[in-house]
Amino acid sequence: MIDVLEFLAAPFAACLILVAILGYLGLHVLRREIIFVDLALAQIAAFGAVVGLIFGHEPHSAASFGYALAATAIGAAIFSFTRVKDGRVPQEALIGITYVVATAATIIVADLAPEGAEHIKELLAGGIVWVTWQTVARNLVACVVVGVFHYIFRRRFLAISEDPDGARARGIGLRRWDFLFYLSFGLVITVAVETAGVLMVFAYLVAPAIVALATSDHWGRRLFVAWSVGAAASAVGLLASYRWDYPSGPAIVCALGATLVLFDLGRRLRRSR
Repeated sequence: MIDVLEFLAAPFAACLILVAILGYLGLHVLRREIIFVDLALAQIAAFGAVVGLIFGHEPHSAASFGYALAATAIGAAIFSFTRVKDGRVPQEALIGITYVVATAATIIVADLAPEGAEHIKELLAGGIVWVTWQTVARNLVACVVVGVFHYIFRRRFLAISEDPDGARARGIGLRRWDFLFYLSFGLVITVAVETAGVLMVFAYLVAPAIVALATSDHWGRRLFVAWSVGAAASAVGLLASYRWDYPSGPAIVCALGATLVLFDLGRRLRRSR
């Protein structure tokens, strides 16, 4: 048992860091009704990493991270300037098509690289179980920087997520603060995708936030619920992947999915009573 805990210590620490920051950002994403922004930015980051591979930079290298971050910054600018008040086309549609185009471009570029298909699989499923403490420390620094930034300007970010019309009426520049939100969000996504993969990052962003928003109207309690759900599902998924030799990322995603099913069943039972 001690050997298991030692082996899973670094992966579980990495999971907790991602749960902490993505659980918070997920609440903003659901309140803003831009569900696919994570998938879109994650896929844009993956595209940047594959472009770096084409230019001879190894995966997980500093140069590869730079390509992914640069691509994500461009995506952040696009999303912040396509938010239009009372627009006929919802921003979610633009985000969705951006994801599709980024995915198609990633496949095309990866086809030019040796072992490109294997690299795409790694970007989707991730390899959280193999992370090192050095990676954990780097992720912690990046997430703390973003967390502190959001805490300092929390009133503006909360105002825009909860009541964008009221924020606009108070003179808050939505496009400027949207860009800063997406840019900080993109930094987290770039780090998270490199560590955990696209699927696991999207699940961390959405699943805990769904339970949290359905449970409470208070942001403090929402965060506690989101973090608890993400941590519990991470522990179950990692232990299952170790016990039955499943891929760790997909196992955690399935654990989060099972959590949503159980939560919904519990709510239905309470209502029936």
